[in-house]
Amino acid sequence: MPIDAIDLTRRLVNIESTSYHEGPAGAFLAEFLAAERYSVECMAVEQPDLALTPGGGSAARFNVYAALPGVTPDVVLSTHMDTVPPFFPCTEDDEFLYGRGACDAKGIIAAQVAAADRLRDAGVKVGLLFVVGEERDSAGAKVANRNPRGSRFLINGEPTGNRLALATKGALRVELRAHGRMAHSAYPELGESAIDKLVEALHDVLAMPLPVEPEIGPCTLNIGLISGGRAPNVVPDQAEAHLLIRTIGPSDEIMDAVTRVVAGRCEVSSSLDLSFVRMRKVGHLPTMIAKFATDIPSLTAWGEPFLLGPGSIHVAHTPDEKIAKQELLDCVDLYVDLATHLVA
Repeated sequence: MPIDAIDLTRRLVNIESTSYHEGPAGAFLAEFLAAERYSVECMAVEQPDLALTPGGGSAARFNVYAALPGVTPDVVLSTHMDTVPPFFPCTEDDEFLYGRGACDAKGIIAAQVAAADRLRDAGVKVGLLFVVGEERDSAGAKVANRNPRGSRFLINGEPTGNRLALATKGALRVELRAHGRMAHSAYPELGESAIDKLVEALHDVLAMPLPVEPEIGPCTLNIGLISGGRAPNVVPDQAEAHLLIRTIGPSDEIMDAVTRVVAGRCEVSSSLDLSFVRMRKVGHLPTMIAKFATDIPSLTAWGEPFLLGPGSIHVAHTPDEKIAKQELLDCVDLYVDLATHLVA
């Protein structure tokens, strides 16, 4: 029987798999795909230092790779198993499935599994690759890239509204850390405020001119996290901010600009650097530009990349995450058509 993408989405959304806690989702998919006659491999992915992991990591986590026994795939369908927090389970009405991961990216997993079922029945050499860690550091994709399977094409899944992406912005995560000297707040002259340094540096960073690419749009910057200090009556000796910059060109130019603007007031480091990527148009598929980043820059060994998936990025990472049931089913057809076109 054909795979029911809507029912599979329900089952996946009901498995909590926020980043670093993907093990149960991986175990479910490995068992499900083995029952569908695939040869399944679980690629272990190391947990980060739990002291640095919000909420701590949980048990083993791994990528799931599946293909027919002995088959080297021409095309691999891939997306990620992890979600952002907080978890909330699946609900539905006549039109939509709701829940964490509904569109980013468990509905996409279900659509790809259903499409692969049809592709292999049509004689297409197809594989499936579901990775961990995309929402944090692409750790799963980096492990997978050291273990390619000879595919010529990679169809990555993210919520693109069933449109083929012609480009994705890159992502540069930058940390600013300021240091000072503690003192009684009644005598600020005896101390040195790390928060003052950080605030002044951030003010100047926000005023930086950022590049614009006419076909893609502007580079954008978000100050996502700020922390520091000890107490209201203590001159703070430490403070830090975490920035996420959506790049449209070489990241080293942005890092150099931030470092110049900060001018020694803070230490500047980077913990994530995903490249800006351009991709080609295929057939008559409608197209879009993805302002977000994906695992594609970390999966270069898996073939020429394409990006396509159901759902809207505008509801991903929100309390209103959802996916339209018809859009999900339509994307199964689109994956089949795209893969068939690529290998023809």
